[in-house]
This record gives sequence, structure tokens and C-alpha cells, in this order.
Amino acid sequence: MMNAAIKTNIARLQIMKAKVLAALRKGENYELKTELNSEYKERRKEAVRRVIANMTVGKDVSGLFTDVLKNMHTDDLEIKKLIYLYLINYAKTQPDLVILAINTFVKDAEDTNPLIRALAIRTMGCLHVQEVLDYLCDPLRKCLKDPSPYVRKTAVMCVAKVYDLNASVAEENRFVESVREALADSNSMVMSNAVSALKKINSTSPERNAWNLDPNLVSKLLTAINECVEWGQVVILELLADYTPRDEKEAENICERVLPRLQHANGSVVLTTVRLLITYEKFVRRADLLAQFSKKMVPPLVTLVSSEPEIQYVALRNINIILQRHPKLLNKEIRVFFCRYNDPIYVKFEKLEVLLRICSERNTEPLLNELKEYAKEVDVDFVRHSIQAISKLAIRYESAAEKAVQVLLELLQTRVNHIVQNVMIAIHQIVRRYPHRFNSVLEGLCEYIEDVEEPDARAALIWILGEYSETIANISNILTTLLERFLEEEDEGVQLALVCAAVKFFLKSPQQGQALVLKALQTATEKCPNPDVRDRAYIYWRLLSADPNAARSVVLAEKPPIELQTTDLSPQLLEELLAELGSVSSVLQKPESQFVYKLSEKAGFPRGSRAVGMGLEDAESTPAGGSEGNSASGSGVVDTTNEGEPELLISF
Repeated sequence: MMNAAIKTNIARLQIMKAKVLAALRKGENYELKTELNSEYKERRKEAVRRVIANMTVGKDVSGLFTDVLKNMHTDDLEIKKLIYLYLINYAKTQPDLVILAINTFVKDAEDTNPLIRALAIRTMGCLHVQEVLDYLCDPLRKCLKDPSPYVRKTAVMCVAKVYDLNASVAEENRFVESVREALADSNSMVMSNAVSALKKINSTSPERNAWNLDPNLVSKLLTAINECVEWGQVVILELLADYTPRDEKEAENICERVLPRLQHANGSVVLTTVRLLITYEKFVRRADLLAQFSKKMVPPLVTLVSSEPEIQYVALRNINIILQRHPKLLNKEIRVFFCRYNDPIYVKFEKLEVLLRICSERNTEPLLNELKEYAKEVDVDFVRHSIQAISKLAIRYESAAEKAVQVLLELLQTRVNHIVQNVMIAIHQIVRRYPHRFNSVLEGLCEYIEDVEEPDARAALIWILGEYSETIANISNILTTLLERFLEEEDEGVQLALVCAAVKFFLKSPQQGQALVLKALQTATEKCPNPDVRDRAYIYWRLLSADPNAARSVVLAEKPPIELQTTDLSPQLLEELLAELGSVSSVLQKPESQFVYKLSEKAGFPRGSRAVGMGLEDAESTPAGGSEGNSASGSGVVDTTNEGEPELLISF
């Protein structure tokens, strides 16, 4: 009986095992594994494509590593590219198996086709595995002297990757010297890549000073820049922007030779050229030449504002920084920055900022008319910014105040809820800036009391009522009505404004305001739960009881006119951003040091420590005071998939 039960259980387990194996065979990876080992070339090719497609969408296909590796021996360039892409992605997780592909890499590095030679050397550099480094040196040395410029330009970029992985290997094999020699290459593409590689090497180890710029090399770079593609031009322009000319004549020569870059179709080239010209202002002393440079900068900047919305946004962020150095640069181009109906909201906000910067006293009227139209848009946030811009213009230019108040009163008549709220705050600011100048329009604001709902707007209107109570008819009834709802007001600012307005009214009209102020103070001290409001009411009560004249000198004291709050960057930050114009820094308006970190720094190592550029495991195991060793394999506790590569950490 026992034996029969055991046999039954065994049979059931075998059935379950068969079902599990059948399910596994039906899995996609099992199917791909079968296809990758197919005897038919087309099926293997399609399988490789599917593997890369799965990898691209985030599926784990690392289990197919050996099967993919078997298909490396092929003359099909498309398949070879896909397999190399797979190897780059999974080399860190399978460092031992990558060694199996070394022979194919070395063979491809000597292929007759320059595309395959370049592909092999690029892939070996991108693997970022210590074990591959020993096999990379000889092919890399040959490719640096390759007759094909395409291979040479790929090889110089590979040197930067080798240096990042193990600087001592790059120095021992004189790869860095070879890159320096490539700066004199006859091909502009190779030269620009050599500049980019040296820039990366220098950022990895600034103390080793990979650069050795002299006037002859600068002249060669200026000649090559005309033949480079746009990104090569950007790299050379960035290098020249960091170069210190020997004298004023050399600085003038460099500026004049890069001026044609302002007419380039690529916005990055234009902005980097502007950065160079602004940087060289400290070396050029001729006023006529500086004026000529400024004049040449205007048309390309205006052209950028007419581009696609994304390019417009980047250009406007950079223009905002440039205008803080040259406020009058775009004074005559104000209409270019007027918002279009189909502009994205983020572009409209940036245009508003620029319009406020470039507006002068003579063109305030057309801008105020334009802002009035913006204030009627459907986007509430944009309307708020537009009305704020109207008040800022009035505060900045006294001659524009009359027109600004007129525009605000016209907007008030629309009785649109969000417009009314923002207009009240704007009028309050203008009245603070120009006391008693607009008394005639204040009484008309009272008819909008019921429309004003937001706390800031209500507090602004009540302040106006208290400050100018002598000019407003029927003020006693208005304040009485407001005080009846005192306890219903949820905002502390509104309650404080009501108490203060009642006290001001009493001090200006004692007979009419006595009952009103008594009611306000009693309500605030006895029924209001907010301690700040109660304390303020007690202070007013004691002042009025002890010495009304003292109360008058405190409450009715002449207030200083408000000034326009500046949004300018600090001088130090402005200089840093001007030196990084055309980069992400200028868009975020933060210096690079605040959002670009290396992996070792993220792991807790301080900047400038010996851990930077070393493997994290090696850095942890090396005793204090020990010498820098070769980079570790990167198999430490911390994920080192992109070890040594800068990571962009952006938080808006």
C-alpha cells in the first residue's frame, strides 16, 4: 500500500516537472535562444534584432550573453553593430565572458573596412572593463595612426575612455601624447575630436594639464573650425573661450576670426560664439571694436527667438543672462519678444522676463498695451505675471505710471475673477510707490469689494481704504460692513489689515470712527482666536488710550515708497554662468558644480579626493596615505555601471 502511494506521488511530480519545463520552453528568452543558435542566417539575424529590441525597452536578456556572442563572427555590418551594442550594455555584468569576444575585436580592428575598424575600437573603449584594457592597447595604437580619418577620430575619443578607466595605462603607452599630436591632423574632424578628448582628460585630471595651447595651435584651430561639423565647432569655440590670449592684438584677431560663426544655423554654435566674445571683452580695450561685436551679436540672437519653441526657450534663458551684462543690447528689438498666440506657456514666461529687462522709458506705452492683451489670456498664471509686469513698469518708470493705472482700471472693468484679484494687488503696489498721486481713482475701487476674494487682494484693498479713508466717501459704512465679517475671515493678513484700517480711520476722523475702532478692537481682542491679531489689537488699544499723538505718529507715519525688487543674479554667479553660456548651466541658471557629479562623489567621496577616477572597491580597500593604484574592476558594493562617467542630477 505504501509503495503504491509513493509511486503515485512520483508520477505526479514528474507530470508537474514536465509542465514546468514546457512553460519554460514557451518563454520568450528560450525561444530567442533557439533562434540565435539556428542554422539559418536570416533567423539568427531576426533573433538578434529582437534581443536588442527587448534590451531597449528594459527587459533582462543578459541570460542570452553566450548565445549572442556566438553570432559575432559575421560579415553583416548591421548584425555586428547590434551585437556590439549588446556587449556594451551587459559587459559589466558578464566581465569574464567578454574576454571571449576579444579575438573578434582584435580581428575587426585590422579589417579592411574602416567602418568595422572604427566600430571595433569604439566598442572596446566603451566596454569599460579592466580585463579588456590589456588587449585594447595594441589595436588602439595602430588605429591612432590609421590612414582613414574616420578611424583616427574614433581612436582619439577612445583614448579619453582609456584614460578614464586607467590613467597610468594611457600615460605609459603615450596615448595622451598621440592625442596632442592629433591636434595638428590634416582632417578637421580628427582635430575637433582630439580637442574634445583632451578636454575630457583634463576634466578627469586637471592637475596633469593635458593642454599645451600656444598661438600656433590656436591659429590651426581657427583655420580648422571652418571645416568642422557644428559640434566640432562648439568644442573648439569652448576651448578658445577658456584660452588666455598673450596680448590685445591676439584677442582681437581671435574675435574677428570667429565672428562668422554667429551666422551659423546651429543655435549652440551661435551661443558659444557669443560666450567667447563676452569672455574676450576683458582683453579687448578698443571701444569701437567692442561696439562692433555687440552689434554683430544682435541679429543671430533675434533669429534664435524665431526658432522652434524648445530652441526659443534655451535662447531666452541665455539672453536673460546676457542682458544682465549688456542691458541695452536688445533695446531696439522689443517687438521681437512679444508673445505669439501659439507660444508655449514656458516660452511666454521667459519672454515676459526679457521684455521687462529690455524695456526703456521711451517704449513703455506699446509694451503696456501688449501686456493688457496678455492679461486677458486664459492661463491664470500667465495673467498674474502679466499684471505684475504692468505694476513693475509703473514702479520703474514714473512716466509710465499714469498709463499703467489706466490699463489696470480697464482690466478691472472686465470683472473676471482672477483679473480683479491681481489688479487690486498691482494698484496697491503703485499707490505705495506714488502716494496721493492717484487719489481720484481710489473711490472707484470700492464697487469691486464683493468681487475681491483672495486674501492678498482683500488685504491690499483694505490697506488702500484705511490709508486713504479721507478721500473715500461713505468709508464708515464700507468698513462697518467689512468688520461684520471679521471673524469669518480665515486669513490673518486680512484681519490685521482690517484692524489697522479701523485705527487709521479713527485717527483721521475721530468723531466718525470712534464707534468703529472700538468695535474692531473689542472683536479682535475678545473673539479672535489668532494670537498675533489679538496682540496687535492690544498694542493699538494701549497706544490710543495712553497717548493718541504717539499712536498717530506710529500708525500714520510716512511710509517709504516701495522699490522694484531686482531679479538680477549675484555678480559672482553671473560671471560663472557667462563662462558656461550655451550649456545646461545657462538654462538652469546654476553653475555646473551644483548639478554634475561623478559616481565616486555620489558614493560619498569628496571632490578632489584620490577616490575620483579610481574604482570604488579599490578606493575603499586602499589604506590612507597609500599611492594611487590602477582602477579596480568596479565590482564593489556600489553599482559602477557608469563608473567615472559624469551623471547629470537635475532638480527643478
